[in-house]
Amino acid sequence: MNLSYVEVGGTRGELPEGYHHVRRHEVIGAGEAVFRRAAAGLRRWDLHRGAGLRVRAPGPAAVGVRVDCGVGLGPARIWVPCEVVWLLDQPQFFGFGYGTLPGHPECGEEAFELTLDDAGEVCFTIKAFSRPATWYARLAGPVMRAVQQRVTDRYVRAAHRLAAPA
Repeated sequence: MNLSYVEVGGTRGELPEGYHHVRRHEVIGAGEAVFRRAAAGLRRWDLHRGAGLRVRAPGPAAVGVRVDCGVGLGPARIWVPCEVVWLLDQPQFFGFGYGTLPGHPECGEEAFELTLDDAGEVCFTIKAFSRPATWYARLAGPVMRAVQQRVTDRYVRAAHRLAAPA
């Protein structure tokens, strides 16, 4: 791994200090079938595609897999490289975190988690920590935060769609 930050796996616990934090937790449905559909879509990068990102990955999410997500349109598209640093697949939990690689305008980590609780509720959680890694990301600080918020909202809408019956 050639990650651009040192707190690898930091989304598995308390988010590290010195970064901007994102935490979002939403109920997206109920039942094991909902959980399985959403987990399968998350593993195949359908969450990212559903949020409007272009995805280049050699296969499903797995530790060590590099994924490049394209943000923007046409020649204005920026490809942001990340690598999956952790993945946990259990009967009532599925999730992974990926970290930024050199070339990403930010440095940090983002995690996507699905849980099926004992009452049958399926929850989707996003956790992230990041800070600018380039001069233009520092310059565009408030704009970058707005973009991150917009993408987070799109992830949540995409998670609801993944959870819905076909």
